[in-house]
Amino acid sequence: MFEKRIVYLDGDFVPWDQARVHLMCHSMGRGSAIFEVISFHDTANGTVVFRLDEHIDRLFRTAALLDMDLPLSKEAFQKSALETVKRNGLKKGLIKIICYFSQIAFDIFPPDTMLNASIFALDPSQDLKGMPFPFEKGTSVYISKWRKLDPETVPVEAKTAAHYLNGMMAKKEAKKLGFEAAVMLDTQGFIAEGGTESVFLVKDGRLLTPGLGTVLQSISRKSVLDLAGVLGIESMQGRFAPDLFFTSEEVFFSGTPMKVLPVRQINSRILEEVPGPITRKLFTTMEGIVAGKDDRFKAWLFPVI
Repeated sequence: MFEKRIVYLDGDFVPWDQARVHLMCHSMGRGSAIFEVISFHDTANGTVVFRLDEHIDRLFRTAALLDMDLPLSKEAFQKSALETVKRNGLKKGLIKIICYFSQIAFDIFPPDTMLNASIFALDPSQDLKGMPFPFEKGTSVYISKWRKLDPETVPVEAKTAAHYLNGMMAKKEAKKLGFEAAVMLDTQGFIAEGGTESVFLVKDGRLLTPGLGTVLQSISRKSVLDLAGVLGIESMQGRFAPDLFFTSEEVFFSGTPMKVLPVRQINSRILEEVPGPITRKLFTTMEGIVAGKDDRFKAWLFPVI
């Protein structure tokens, strides 16, 4: 189905196969592309994009951290993302914004600070042979030997292509050992995050998640914490030892495609109740939000008109 998709590319809307760059461009050779992945959902009142403003704000934060310039305003990025979904006639799926240096470059230093911009809209069930996230079954996780990138080496809160080699290596290791996903510790040995997911634990009825500084400022993570506050679930952010994986009542991931995904196994430990009650409560509430059924969070939803 990819060939039917329309792509925003530097101010124009072009067919899928025209969204190209040269293999020798800087972002291909040096990993300097920056990006955002955003979900959109089908509701009784039409298609809506989840927390679009927050995602665009983070895109600009990434560009600032890396001393890059974006070619559009925040408002123009929002408008172009909504228009890309509309032109593709999709009701649910994922948006991916990729900003990159298109110039051919041998040097590690980019030839310019101004990025090119592209926006894609996909329905994983049509275009990617599905992206199954079985809530009732959950996922299995291995604690990787690979450590999360250290904030003293790169700005870990920047969402840039080069950083994701880190998560890719962790997940490859986990897959080879028979697990479905990986979680990484930071360089000090504390829990960090998954390859592309934030990590949450429930201990004595309290929600725990690694604090910012060594992990991505995830929009999904923020959303779960916001929900916890509204639902009266006590939460704590901090630095947690991996031993907690083996004593917590519940463990789950959060991320753009699945929002809340229970962990049924971590290393040799099989969790007893999956999904657990707090995980289920957060998941059910989130499902209502993205379906447009919870007016408390209607500001999170941006209609595709």
